Amino acid sequence: MKRRKFIKETSFLLGGLSLPLIGSSFFSSCSKEKLFKISLAEWSLHRELFSKKLDHLDFISLAKTEFGIDAVEYVNSFFFDKAQDQNYLNQMKARANDHGVKSLLIMCDNEGNLGDPDRNKRNKAVENHYKWAEAAAFLDCHSIRVNARSDNALSYDDQLDLAADGLSRLVEFCSDLKINAIVENHGGLSSNGAWLSSLMEKINHPRVGTLPDFGNFLINNDEWYDRYKGVNELMPFAKAVSAKSHEFDSNGDEVRTDYKKMMKIVLDAGYNGYVGIEYEGDKHSEYDGIHLTSKLLKKIKNQNS
Repeated sequence: MKRRKFIKETSFLLGGLSLPLIGSSFFSSCSKEKLFKISLAEWSLHRELFSKKLDHLDFISLAKTEFGIDAVEYVNSFFFDKAQDQNYLNQMKARANDHGVKSLLIMCDNEGNLGDPDRNKRNKAVENHYKWAEAAAFLDCHSIRVNARSDNALSYDDQLDLAADGLSRLVEFCSDLKINAIVENHGGLSSNGAWLSSLMEKINHPRVGTLPDFGNFLINNDEWYDRYKGVNELMPFAKAVSAKSHEFDSNGDEVRTDYKKMMKIVLDAGYNGYVGIEYEGDKHSEYDGIHLTSKLLKKIKNQNS
């Protein structure tokens, strides 16, 4: 198309709007929005919560007022007996709505192993997650995060088959509720990126996915899986991302994970959803750790916009 014709047709499409209204700052802000959004995982405040200095219900408002974050990821441990307490869930939903905070997912622990070799225990683990799936759907979450662990004494393939059996049945239940069941690299073979990506391929369901965590790649004892390789393998299936952090240097960089390298893997995968801050260290206070992680993520976002 010739330049003069292009300008003429563009002017027509703009309907008389002056070009400065859609200048570089507009496109820059759009580009920045498309990169990723930042959420806060409740585990970042686990010491405050376990010590009762912070109540689970107050976590929702704290995310917004203290950290300026408007999306949260719950951990079932902090309201473990409330999954079917409708009054309590109503309070959670009301507080989220009142503060303009989006509920993204519930991280589910201590409900059994979905890949347990004992069929009865595996069935029980699947059923134990039903109430959390229902609670997540009520809270307008998109997912529950589950564990696909099996028995490390079993073979690679046996653990894969067992986890696929339990997880696939849970996924079908979640699908009826229009939410996802996503698996985090969280110990055992689930921290092996190749194994977990194979599990995703084996189940092959639109409602199953991964939650790649930057740090959880300890398979067993002293056996570590390469974190960058692992996240790269899990990103094609990612429906959430966990930005694990432990310690920061004087430049504001995370000591254990090269965030710039890791976020390049995330962005190169085409991911533009929420990246959840999950501070787990003890070198900084929980509040400082969250702020430092947020600052680093925003810095990377600005560099890529």
